Amino acid sequence: MPSKFRKSGYHPIRKLKVILSGLQIAVAAEFSVAYKLVLSVSALVICLIFQKWVDLTLIFFATGLMLVAELFNSAIEALCDFLEERQDERIRIIKDISAAAVGISILVWAVTLILESSHLWYLLNR
Repeated sequence: MPSKFRKSGYHPIRKLKVILSGLQIAVAAEFSVAYKLVLSVSALVICLIFQKWVDLTLIFFATGLMLVAELFNSAIEALCDFLEERQDERIRIIKDISAAAVGISILVWAVTLILESSHLWYLLNR
């Protein structure tokens, strides 16, 4: 293994700080990410309270999918804007494809959250 990889070593705390920093930037910059996380965390807390592990897992994975797509979309858009400030058809296509991926992930997240929330609502009102 090249020596450049051995020098720095593995620093899990540093990596966790970078991860949390990126998430904080995404939540602060994108209201759509923030409100989706609030809705998901609320549903996850209810699942924990009622110990509904399958529901918790489904919501967790759907939220993760949505969040990963949102983060990639934000990164792709920022990179495209950095590389080309002027209007460019190729950049528009790249951004549209990235937005389509987010749209699909949001659809999966929303359907999952609606179905699971209706199940949790039933548990709350019994």
